[in-house]
Amino acid sequence: MTSSHDNFDLINVAGKGGVVLVCEHASNLILDEYKNLGLDDAALQSHIAWDIGAFNVAKTLSKLLDAPLIAPSVSRLIYDCNRPADAKSAIPTKSEVYDIPGNVDLDDGERKDREDKFYKPYRKALVDILDRAKNEGDAPVLITIHSFTPVFEGQKRLLDLGILHNVDTRMADLLLDVLEKDGNLTARRNDPYGPAHGVTYTLSEHAEPRGLLNVMIEIRNDLILDEAAQQNMGKQLATYIKAALNQGGTS
Repeated sequence: MTSSHDNFDLINVAGKGGVVLVCEHASNLILDEYKNLGLDDAALQSHIAWDIGAFNVAKTLSKLLDAPLIAPSVSRLIYDCNRPADAKSAIPTKSEVYDIPGNVDLDDGERKDREDKFYKPYRKALVDILDRAKNEGDAPVLITIHSFTPVFEGQKRLLDLGILHNVDTRMADLLLDVLEKDGNLTARRNDPYGPAHGVTYTLSEHAEPRGLLNVMIEIRNDLILDEAAQQNMGKQLATYIKAALNQGGTS
């Protein structure tokens, strides 16, 4: 069941599969009041506005793992919920080759308004899900789902999946071991991004202080461009995640 809240969606909130899913860059929606941030349609359909394909993969995982899924329902260009509120990148003024005119020269009040509107309700919902699960005696695994472009700055990225972690490597280690044994997808640790790029904020902010197993999964987006491919990837990842948890004795 999907329920829409204050600029975020909750799916299967009562899921009991021992996993909580987050898809921070699920949508490319720009609310009318922001006038497309001064960008054209091509930019708003591109990777700078969202993680293409990631949300449908996450929804498939939510169903197969019986996992709650929380996803902001507006573009990360409005507010990036995978960044600290005091980081300039939470409301980016430039992304890849694109300048973001509607984010330039915001004053503190405008930034605070976006934080209050787009980040705080999402954060509270995620905290409530994690704390409720932990209070019920079930320490969930926190998994965030993202996608990346196959070519960046003219360079081909020669991997299918990035398995990312911050200081807690436990779930990443288990998942990488399963993926290496399976051999169907090329997976690498903290590639094409890692903690130095600021992308593991959700993990470090919400999972590590609670002692929860956690991992961020990055999928090359040309592997998940249509619904069938997205569902297929979700099924593959569900199998890998279950195997990793079985191997770690956590399920």
